[in-house]
Amino acid sequence: MAELTLDVARKILDVALAKAVEKKLKPLCITILDARGCTKITAAQDGTSLMREQIAHGKAYGALAMGMGSRALFQRAQEQAYFVDAVNALAQGRLVPVPGGVLIQDGTTLLGAIGISGDTSDNDEACAIAGIEAAGLKANPG
Repeated sequence: MAELTLDVARKILDVALAKAVEKKLKPLCITILDARGCTKITAAQDGTSLMREQIAHGKAYGALAMGMGSRALFQRAQEQAYFVDAVNALAQGRLVPVPGGVLIQDGTTLLGAIGISGDTSDNDEACAIAGIEAAGLKANPG
């Protein structure tokens, strides 16, 4: 697979949402970006709060922009806060360096990233990984 198709993005989205329902999580917003950083699909469950879409996008965008899952970006922010702040300034504040942004790969080929926001960062990330793996792809959270 050379690119992330809409059908594959839908499958990732559907499984991630099903995982959230199974775990009885708070309402989630999910954004999936292709390797170019363009939105492939976004969906919000009923009851999400106002900023969830922007946070989900920021988690996916940050992972894609930095080439690492947002869990790794979170760790980097703790170790090198000035660097991550500077990069976020360059990115016009579009990075959200907390877990929940996961790179989507086919082997070593980067296809895109998913960002999820709504519950705890760990639960957001678990739903992202479940969706990616159900599509037969590799999840790279960190």
